[in-house]
Amino acid sequence: MAAIAVLAVVGLAAVLVIRAQRLPDSVRPILWDNEVCAQCGMAISDPRFACQLQTSEGDVYDFDDPGCLLTFLHRHRPRIHAIYFHALVGSAWLKYPDVVFLRGQQTPMEYGLGAGATGTPGALDFAAARNYVEARGKELRKGVESREQRAVQ
Repeated sequence: MAAIAVLAVVGLAAVLVIRAQRLPDSVRPILWDNEVCAQCGMAISDPRFACQLQTSEGDVYDFDDPGCLLTFLHRHRPRIHAIYFHALVGSAWLKYPDVVFLRGQQTPMEYGLGAGATGTPGALDFAAARNYVEARGKELRKGVESREQRAVQ
């Protein structure tokens, strides 16, 4: 009898471990103002620009700005399970690749991109958004360096 009980406990433990290792099938909820961006370290406060990366290894990274997520992808090159972007308008989460980006937004880290549904006129596709963020990041870094130099003088 004891052997059966031990086998049952081991079997249950194995099932729980396997279930815990399953990759998410939707967005993991973000606790607004309590979680920080995996790229810049700022609090994630504005849902309109929030995004989430889920890796094939089961790691989940949250971001406060689409530009931060795109920068993170460029720098770390993770194996992607899923990427979600909060829609600029409404409360929906848009899953890559069914997302485009609208320029000219006032975003937390000044990358200027908000997510919209595929087919939105005048929007950038994912590849164009990555190029835009890379160029915008260089521009932002130059601005910071310039302000730092003026502060020293």
